[in-house]
Amino acid sequence: MIQIPAWFQSAIQQRLDHVSARIESHPEFRKLRAEEHEAFDALFLGVDKSNMPGYMEWEDKHLLRRASENERLYKQGLRDGVQLMITLLNDSDPGK
Repeated sequence: MIQIPAWFQSAIQQRLDHVSARIESHPEFRKLRAEEHEAFDALFLGVDKSNMPGYMEWEDKHLLRRASENERLYKQGLRDGVQLMITLLNDSDPGK
């Protein structure tokens, strides 16, 4: 397995941060988040969610898990792409 240099891992993290910020401000995703929030509020219409600490704790953990999974998938996709590129470039080396 090819070891990815620390500088490249840092570049991947910076790219992830940039893409995340773009997604956060993208109108389509902003609309989807608003629709999700409306559906959530309708689900608990008339219920004081602050009196549901167990649910709020679960929701926080759920969202953190999903964000971590998505970040890991993104980074793994970048790593796989780099490894594929390196393999293809090495295989096409005329000096071999």
